[in-house]
Amino acid sequence: MAKRRTVHSCQSCGAQHAKWHGRCPDCGQWDSLVEEKYEAPSAAKAAGSGRGAEGLAALVPASDDGKPRRLSEIDADASPRVPSGEGELDRVLGGGFVPGSVVLLGGDPGIGKSTLALQVAGGLAAEGHSVLYVSGEESAEQIRLRAERLPGVGGSLQVMTSTSVESLATPWKELSPSFVVVDSIQTIQTDSIESSAGSVAQVRESAAQLSATAKKVGSVLLLIGHVTKDGSLAGPRVLEHLVDVVLTFEGDRAHAFRLLRATKNRFGSTQEIGVLSMAAHGLEAVENPSELFLEERSTRAPGSCVIPMLEGSRPMLVELQALVAPAPYGTPRRTTLGLEDARVALLLAVLDRRSRIDLLSQDVYAKAAGGVRVAEPAADLGIALAIASSRLDRAVPPDTAAVGEIGLGGEVRRVSRLDVRLAEAGRLGFKRLLVPAVCHREHMEQIKQNGGGSKTGKRARSLCELVPIEEVAQAVDWLEANGIAGGG
Repeated sequence: MAKRRTVHSCQSCGAQHAKWHGRCPDCGQWDSLVEEKYEAPSAAKAAGSGRGAEGLAALVPASDDGKPRRLSEIDADASPRVPSGEGELDRVLGGGFVPGSVVLLGGDPGIGKSTLALQVAGGLAAEGHSVLYVSGEESAEQIRLRAERLPGVGGSLQVMTSTSVESLATPWKELSPSFVVVDSIQTIQTDSIESSAGSVAQVRESAAQLSATAKKVGSVLLLIGHVTKDGSLAGPRVLEHLVDVVLTFEGDRAHAFRLLRATKNRFGSTQEIGVLSMAAHGLEAVENPSELFLEERSTRAPGSCVIPMLEGSRPMLVELQALVAPAPYGTPRRTTLGLEDARVALLLAVLDRRSRIDLLSQDVYAKAAGGVRVAEPAADLGIALAIASSRLDRAVPPDTAAVGEIGLGGEVRRVSRLDVRLAEAGRLGFKRLLVPAVCHREHMEQIKQNGGGSKTGKRARSLCELVPIEEVAQAVDWLEANGIAGGG
């Protein structure tokens, strides 16, 4: 008789322990161990399923003979990337889907994961690709109703509602799909594990079988996953190691736009970002995110500063806001939204020590407008100017932006890709850009090397004026001299 035992699996890291602990010994997460029934691998093999028999992968024929080949004999162009039809998604992926790859898409409930997956699947099906859409959460009728409001979803899309991994063997073998969507991995379960759907063992085993099958036959597999309260993907961390690409779909329900990031990408950069907007007929690409983030900006209110930030190769102008008010209860509060708490606390200490601004007895509230998350060190100077603007009640001129990293000594350090940031600021009508002094010198030397009378030199100078800043105290002095008093 098959030997079974009870294990306690961590819902955070996937580690298994013989007895329950209040805190996981491996990852340190509190109250994350859940009791599960575990079947020994020999029993799964005897039953003809599970890892012993390769599960689903053993039922689907391979696309090649599986023999080893020399690296020089492998033609990389034989399996070109497959464009998804969504430009922002292709940007984050690095040019499109790679055949045989496994992509994990995570995000908050209702953020638009299923909508994006259905748009991509329907668009590929309309172009003639064989696509299989597997849903464990919605019925086929519900998917049809959702597809009717999405443009470009072809009627040739194959839809299947199932929660069993083994039930995918026949359609995968008959259709030979080049693209498979599973919505969601937490609802899929395999017969080789006797735990409930969504548990660590089920998620890990189901994802392993689906991933092995996709790589064996060369299909692109898109897994949709839920996230926990802290924003991390639900289930064990080993799930992220099983896949090739991990995409995170972010956004605020109070705003229409969504941000698509890659936290892991074996075939491209993890620095790129995609910006989409949720409309009545689905998700739309945002070609000019800077204009979207700045369209509601108040140009006369103190406590606001615009920064040209970089997400991969894409420049974006984002408004940073700050509000400084007296602390009514003696203990000042520091509240941030879209900014790192530690970074804001560091800048407050530098401003208090390296400039004439008193902030120790003041409440400080700082945020990135529009629900954007800003983590780039180049935003330091913009955050500091926004805080100083609110404290001094002097608004930053509406045609001025700032970029630069601030050190603990109050010095303003260099930033990368100044030319790209400068071009984006100039395109949206900004006339002045506060930059680190070292970047200003390098920029002027580059203009001289290119020739002051050349087209390159003239274009660089005509974008906007560069104001060199060496220390944070100099930036505060500049604000006092050039700011708009009282926001008027």
